[in-house]
Amino acid sequence: MSAGTDARALLPAVDRVLRAMEARPEASSYAPARRADAARAVLARLRAALPAVVPGVEEVAAEALALLAAEAAAGLSRAVNGTGIVLHTGLGRAVLAPEAVAAVAALDGCCTLQIDLETGARGRRDAVIAHLLATLTGCEAATVVNNNAAATLLVLAALCAGRQVVVSRGQLIEIGGSFRLPDVIQASGARMVEVGTTNKTHLRDYERALTPDTAALLHVHPSNYRIIGFSQSVSLAEPASLKEGRELILIDDLGCGALVDLARVGLPHEPTVQESLAGGADVALFSGDKLIGGPQCGIIVGKRTCIEKIRKHPLARALRVGKFTVAALEATLKLFLNPETAWRRVPTLRMLALTVDELVARATALADRLSPLFRARRTHGERLRAARCLPQGFPPPPWRWRIQRCPPASWRAGFASPIPRSWGASITSNIFWTRGPYSPATRSASRPPPEWSGG
Repeated sequence: MSAGTDARALLPAVDRVLRAMEARPEASSYAPARRADAARAVLARLRAALPAVVPGVEEVAAEALALLAAEAAAGLSRAVNGTGIVLHTGLGRAVLAPEAVAAVAALDGCCTLQIDLETGARGRRDAVIAHLLATLTGCEAATVVNNNAAATLLVLAALCAGRQVVVSRGQLIEIGGSFRLPDVIQASGARMVEVGTTNKTHLRDYERALTPDTAALLHVHPSNYRIIGFSQSVSLAEPASLKEGRELILIDDLGCGALVDLARVGLPHEPTVQESLAGGADVALFSGDKLIGGPQCGIIVGKRTCIEKIRKHPLARALRVGKFTVAALEATLKLFLNPETAWRRVPTLRMLALTVDELVARATALADRLSPLFRARRTHGERLRAARCLPQGFPPPPWRWRIQRCPPASWRAGFASPIPRSWGASITSNIFWTRGPYSPATRSASRPPPEWSGG
């Protein structure tokens, strides 16, 4: 290239690149318009970069096809959870039980989503789920929407629109993605009445706020934070006492929700759905993909009169779940019919119940499998987490695992490592691969390929 020649003028024309692409067998996988877009994108990048050495037409064609291949490969893929966070939103939250996975896989044709087999007439897609929830929680009726934020919006819109909802200031939560409860209340058409203070709320605060225009008392379980020290909150049973002689609805937003007592395995007690209804809640709502370990959804249970109003609201159709969610949730709830089965078969519960000895065995097996590439040693432990469900975490093992050596030091904490790419999976950890902690607590439920199972 002579002095003063613009390198951009030497780049091949788009039509030459396209002909070079068409000569390669892999090009037939992509539509002509996509091949043209890719060629133009590569040439535009080269013009902007002004390379010292101008690539030839074959090189540009290869890069354009590589771009198309990368786009085709993008999307959800398998991952190994090494973060120690049992319910990791970035990694898909709850790992489904094998029964739930099988139920979804079975839907490769038509299914009885909304058909009553006895009558042949149109049925309710959540009929089996409602029956299971009634058996498990003692509720009169139930329905399901696409997540718990949607459940909150729908319940308030159906039962409280245009009227007042009383809620403690200490329970006006914000969760991931800047989701704020006051904004949802406003969007529902209800009018929020705040009572108490951030750190202290008394029953008398609720009572003083009641007017003829009050539709409901909203109790929100702060599942993603704790207020400690000089603080006081009102239990669910206390505002329930205010319903006597009044037309009030008590709504309990449990957040994570639980169908079994986590204290059984030494974890902090989380209010169960059964306790909520027994404590006086007319409506309780909670997530299906957290402590229940099912698919993403919002579950609403409670009195039949309330649930029927919720089902008939226009938003109920907009927020309803599809057949894959229905199938996975049905299969998951059936496991809870026998709590012992749930502790064994629901991956979320199984991970939360792991003992120190089990964690040691898994970590040791993993270290043995990685030994050709890594040196591993145990150091002081850290508190494991269940995402935002258990903000205080739960008792840690007396160690954590440090993995040392070999991949490039440029691999950074919190990023997916390319080590298992040949197995079609990636591994995500809270580590610096050159020297960092790796938790075996969540790995087994991530279903790595068998040749990297490590026990």
